[in-house]
Amino acid sequence: MTRMLGMRRSPLCALVLTLLLSSFLLVAPRPAPADAATPLTVAQAIGTQSSSTATVRGYVVGQPTATSTVVTSGFPNDYALALADSPGTTATGSMLYVQIPSAFRSAWGLKTNPSLLGKQVDVTGTLAAYFSHPGLTSSSAFALAGGGTTTPPGDTGSSGIPAGYYDAAAGKSGAALATALHGIIDGNRTLTYTQVWDALKVTDQDPANSNNVIEIYSGRSIAKSNNGGGSGQWNREHTWPQSHGDFGTSAGPGTDLHHLRPEDVTVNSTRGNKDFDNGGSAVASCSGCFTDADSFEPRDSVKGDIARGLMYMSVRYEGGDGFADLELNNTVNGTVPYLGKISVLLAWSAADPVSAAERARNDRIYSDYQGNRNPFIDHPEYAESIW
Repeated sequence: MTRMLGMRRSPLCALVLTLLLSSFLLVAPRPAPADAATPLTVAQAIGTQSSSTATVRGYVVGQPTATSTVVTSGFPNDYALALADSPGTTATGSMLYVQIPSAFRSAWGLKTNPSLLGKQVDVTGTLAAYFSHPGLTSSSAFALAGGGTTTPPGDTGSSGIPAGYYDAAAGKSGAALATALHGIIDGNRTLTYTQVWDALKVTDQDPANSNNVIEIYSGRSIAKSNNGGGSGQWNREHTWPQSHGDFGTSAGPGTDLHHLRPEDVTVNSTRGNKDFDNGGSAVASCSGCFTDADSFEPRDSVKGDIARGLMYMSVRYEGGDGFADLELNNTVNGTVPYLGKISVLLAWSAADPVSAAERARNDRIYSDYQGNRNPFIDHPEYAESIW
């Protein structure tokens, strides 16, 4: 008697079966992979306090300490975040209060990581009240928005902001905040213009080649030793032009590392003393840069760096020290002690958030050279409050 279960298929049967299966796979529809859930906005999360689980995307705008109180400095602990749909939000009614479980506090709490302020994050948790306010509790995942690293900006191995450094600015806004910041960052150590050469070789060193620096506009890596005034060399670019304040290169604004950067001699000449704005014709040897008769646009990846350096200059130099009162405004200015356009610079700062390299440069200038910091790197949210 033939044993059906143990019967071996003939080669012809195997071929027919293979063809039938191949035909089925070609015509049978496969289910499309499910799209990743789109994060809720803060406004949507506030309106959906249903105890359901969701991921919410928002900007870190402070730490809630009570139902109607959110602090933006002097953070008491790492227990909570306040999120909003705009980094400049100050109304607590437009904020979502996020509970930070103990496992996430060292990486995502504001006391430990104050430079998270102004960063856009994705947080997954339960849509439920916290501090008797619309909230997100039992949070189970934190990440920088847009596919960035899950390591928070404040956890980069840099020295960070000294304790109490910005205490005098706490609770202030507008002109009062600008005045407080000026009081914090003025009186810094100064360099000679010759010393700037050596300092830039440290602050702007190419992380992939310690013999080189990175030019701010072009992004080119060039030998530190190839500096000077000749074609193909790099020199000291004043992102705030000397003529927009007539401060020259004596110790002070003309030697302040927070706005001085390495740049190719020819590209530096093309920029000249122009204001910053969008548009124009492409700049040779500077991919992503554009210029016209009165303005210059740098490449996207450094627009925020440049904007925050100029904001520092405007707050640091207020007419004392024997120098002009440097001010940002919303026009193109020629050679007067103003620089523009502030509306464009604010947009650039928001679109190009503070990077780890920018924070490390700020730390180095503070610890090794000038003894002062750029507040708009440490607290990007200050910009919208002042301008």
